[in-house]
Amino acid sequence: MSYVGGYNSPSSIGYDISLEDEILFLRNEMMRTFQEEQSLTSDLVIEISCKLDLKINEYMKLYGTECRV
Repeated sequence: MSYVGGYNSPSSIGYDISLEDEILFLRNEMMRTFQEEQSLTSDLVIEISCKLDLKINEYMKLYGTECRV
């Protein structure tokens, strides 16, 4: 199960979503968490950001260098 500091990704709780949707979800979750924490350096924002980076890298390996999300 994928778990990042108190937040579950949709795929970790049983949803079958596309990689693009997961990237958008993580991006929105990171922005929401940043607004709540009022800090780009909070542990949770950084953890979500790292997960987002991994998913973007995965996307780019699958589909080339042009990311459409």
